[in-house]
Amino acid sequence: MKNGIVLFLLLVLGAPARGQELSKQIKEFDTYLEKARKEWQVPGMAVAVVKDGEVIFKKGFGVRQVGTAQPVDTQTIFACASTTKAMTAVCMGMLVDEGKVSWQDPVVRHLPDFRLYDPVVTRELKIRDLFTHNSGVGNTDFLWSVMDISKEEIVRKMEGVKPAYSLRSDFIYQNIFYLVAGQVIERVSGQPWDEFIAQRIFKPLNMSRTVALRTQLTDGNRSMPHYFFDNSIRAIEPTLADPVAPAGSVNASIDDMGVWMQCMLDSSKYKGGRLLQPATWAEMFRPQTLVPASQFYPTMQLIKPNWMSYGLGWFQHDYKGRKINYHTGSLPGEVAIHAQLPDARLGVYVFGNYDHAEIRHAIVYKTFDLFALGGNRDWSKEFLQLYEELRTKADLAARDFESRRVPGTKPTVPMSAYEGTYTDGLYGTVEVKMAEGSLRIVVNRFLAATVQHWHYDTFRGDYDKRWYGKALAQFFLNANGEVAKLDFEGMQFVKSK
Repeated sequence: MKNGIVLFLLLVLGAPARGQELSKQIKEFDTYLEKARKEWQVPGMAVAVVKDGEVIFKKGFGVRQVGTAQPVDTQTIFACASTTKAMTAVCMGMLVDEGKVSWQDPVVRHLPDFRLYDPVVTRELKIRDLFTHNSGVGNTDFLWSVMDISKEEIVRKMEGVKPAYSLRSDFIYQNIFYLVAGQVIERVSGQPWDEFIAQRIFKPLNMSRTVALRTQLTDGNRSMPHYFFDNSIRAIEPTLADPVAPAGSVNASIDDMGVWMQCMLDSSKYKGGRLLQPATWAEMFRPQTLVPASQFYPTMQLIKPNWMSYGLGWFQHDYKGRKINYHTGSLPGEVAIHAQLPDARLGVYVFGNYDHAEIRHAIVYKTFDLFALGGNRDWSKEFLQLYEELRTKADLAARDFESRRVPGTKPTVPMSAYEGTYTDGLYGTVEVKMAEGSLRIVVNRFLAATVQHWHYDTFRGDYDKRWYGKALAQFFLNANGEVAKLDFEGMQFVKSK
């Protein structure tokens, strides 16, 4: 009893001191964030921190769009991008808890028409494999970034993608299998993925500022994406991730992400219930596959972890002897990150509206140091230097490429000979037409560029969406001297007419 009283007195008497310390930390954190935002030139961002079950910090910084005075607040809606993946994994976990599906079920048990290039992999691919990026299939984002086709057609085209490695022997980040997971959820539950996630996650958590699809977003308090091009930071049109929705289409406010973090840190509990059974929640964060350094973030050059892995919708690594779960989200001009330090019951979520603004990583480690682990490294300064060095290397590589241009050459054939239709069963259709001495290239009536002669039969020029940079097109002639093939950004097409 006496020990209990002493403990009680220590807790009561210590509370003001702890409160003062937290207040001091929050003030320091707030100042650090705004300083870092300006250093990284991010027009606007929003940050929330959860500690011991409570949201201890949430705030908007900067503006929603350059050239305006519209401030970012905690209700401003941003793109969650690939941090959506953890939500899709939870959706599948709910169906696992209900006995409607197992992580070890073959995908074809629920999607009988599902096919991959290798029939053995088609047969052996499990539900779990849809979440772990080690299927053997390489990156297939061209299926939604250079064509406008239905989600069903995207999945159907996966049969034409040759494997990059054998099943479960390596790791290459893969969005399309999350789309397949969404189709399994739809088939098993009888509900479209966007309705399922809204009813089973957003509604019970009262995430009223969250939508599953960008096309469902009507609120005016939303952030615009930004890119640096034409020598300045400019607002660009949002990229629609709805075609691969379960991989990255959720849009939300930082207020709602605070609630989501509380739930996921507390074994999926929320006021009134829980999303997952404890064992299923734990499975989300169990390392499923190792991730090679080449497939991880450049920030690890400074963090220097001992191991790197991937769970079900979460990257993982060690930091100061502790396990971290996190995932970034990236769409052109928009970034997000959701990170957990589970042992400290600490989480942070960051939104930003500038392309690949890696301030997000700096904020993660600053959060963990300040509110749990100690240390005063200026991660913003160090990461900014790291990424400036990487940009310098990229600029040097670009200048090296340009220096290899062979002057004085001319096209092998008249410009009109390049005109025509080029097709491929996997990549689709390209239309090439002359346009005032240049070539107008339109891929799948979706992606367009105007290119000028570079050297020989190679052409280079701007995409219509200037922030995409330069497009490169190389034509090949057959034995008769006729234009027969086109390589556009690594995609090969055969001239059909």
